[in-house]
Amino acid sequence: MELSKQTVLITGASRGLGAALATAFAKEGANVIVNYYKSKEKAEDLAKSLGENAIAIQADVRDKDQVNEMVAKAKGYFHTPITTIINNALIDFQFNPVTQKNVFELEWEKFNTQFEGSIKGALNTVQACVVDMKEQGYGRIINIGTNLVQNPVVAYHEYTTAKAALLGFTRNLAKELGQYGITVNMISGGLLKQTDASSVTTKEVFGIIESTTPLQKATTPEEFADTALFFASPWARAVTGQNLVVDGGLVMD
Repeated sequence: MELSKQTVLITGASRGLGAALATAFAKEGANVIVNYYKSKEKAEDLAKSLGENAIAIQADVRDKDQVNEMVAKAKGYFHTPITTIINNALIDFQFNPVTQKNVFELEWEKFNTQFEGSIKGALNTVQACVVDMKEQGYGRIINIGTNLVQNPVVAYHEYTTAKAALLGFTRNLAKELGQYGITVNMISGGLLKQTDASSVTTKEVFGIIESTTPLQKATTPEEFADTALFFASPWARAVTGQNLVVDGGLVMD
C-alpha cells in the first residue's frame, strides 16, 4: 500500500523521535495519529502543524482500554482502519550515564516499567489493530529498538533488556502474522542527537559515539524516521522479522 493511502499510529509521538516519525509520514500524505501520554500541548501543536490529516489522541499505551478507545477514535476521525503501527513510546527513561544505577543498585520496578512500556504497550496496540489488519490482508508493525542490545556503550540495564525482549516479540509476531499479509520489523537506533531522552547525555558519550562511528556523526531523529518510511512502504513488502540497525555504522549486524 502506498504511504499516501495509509493510516499510521505512532505512539509517544508528541516530541523527539516520535515527532520526527509523525512529520515524515505526514509529508508523504499519510493519515497520522499523534499519540501522547502527558504532553497534550506539544502533541496538539504538532498535529495542527501537520494539517488536517493528523490528529492528536491521548492514551497510556500500557492501558488496554485507553488504547482501544484511541484506535476507535482514530478510525472514526479518518473513516479508515489503521494500517501501520509504530511502537515508539518510551516510559519514564532518560539516557543519563551519570544517574543510571549499576547492577548493585537496580530495583526490579525499574525493569518492570520498561517491560510494560515496550512489551505491554506493543501488545496493546497490536491487539487493538490486528483484527482490521487481518480483514484487510495488510498491515505494517514497526517496533523501535536500540543498538545498545548489540553494543552497550553505557549499561542502561532496564531499557536495553526491555528492548531485547521487544526484538523477541517482533520476531514471534512476524512468524504468526505473516500469513495475513502483515509484516513486523524493528528499527534499532543508536543514541539520537537529539531527543528529550538524550538531552541529558554527556558530551563525552556523544564524543565516543561520533569518534567510533564510520559516518563520524550521531544519527538524527529525521534520518532514523526515513527508515520507518521504508519498512511501511511497498518496497519492503517482502521484509519481515528483521532488526535494522540505523546508527551510522557503529554496529554492523
